[in-house]
Amino acid sequence: MDKRWLPAPSGTTDWLRDLCGDGLTGFLPPAMPDAAWVLNAMYEHEDGPTGTTYHEYRRARLAAGEVEPSTVGGIDLEATTVTTGGGLGRAEHPGPGWRRLRWAELAERVGDPVVPRGQLPGYQCFPSVKKDGSWPLGIIPPTEGSLDRETWTRLVGVLTEHSPAGPGTPCLAYYSPATLGFHDLENPVVRAGHLGDAEALYDDPETAFSPSNLWAENRSWCLCTDYDLWGTKVAGPPTLVEALLSDPDLEAVRLPQVD
Repeated sequence: MDKRWLPAPSGTTDWLRDLCGDGLTGFLPPAMPDAAWVLNAMYEHEDGPTGTTYHEYRRARLAAGEVEPSTVGGIDLEATTVTTGGGLGRAEHPGPGWRRLRWAELAERVGDPVVPRGQLPGYQCFPSVKKDGSWPLGIIPPTEGSLDRETWTRLVGVLTEHSPAGPGTPCLAYYSPATLGFHDLENPVVRAGHLGDAEALYDDPETAFSPSNLWAENRSWCLCTDYDLWGTKVAGPPTLVEALLSDPDLEAVRLPQVD
């Protein structure tokens, strides 16, 4: 990263480790004193979903010789894995012909809850939409482990509006070992900077993910984007949480059964 985000001192994440555990996929904080989940964006093609799933489409292309099978160490992964349609890491609006599909809209359409009771936002969501675990073509489901660009940008904006120092708020950003390929489990990667420069974190060339955790230096709020989830937990004061829940450009929910 450039000089806006410099390596933070050793021990910066100690308070999160004491509060949340090892942080291998991200430090998931409790309510501080309130919390909400900001949901990653999904998209639907203007023609709507088709009856064909991503897995069926992949199998058809393999059969036609249009793509090569995936193998690791000589093992054919195609025989044991399902092409779900979901991705991992950063994402953004796919372009013309696509629109954002709100989780609440899809839930009302198919009769599933936005997030199943007792679960976190992730692959368990929307079982009625999927066939054998695979999403229909025409819907791009949320990615795991990272906010999409548009949601990240707006979330940073809301945090800025609700931080007393605004863009000058000192912050720290943590990247979990999962987002860095599990190469170093002993030395946490943390950078220090200011909230006004947080958008630059999204394009960090050393990783394909938004930060696992971002928090104000005074610990007034903290967010966590877990490597295995489709949403970001934001813990902080009730005024911040209410702003997230009411923001028209974000989709956020409370999950009291798991928070």
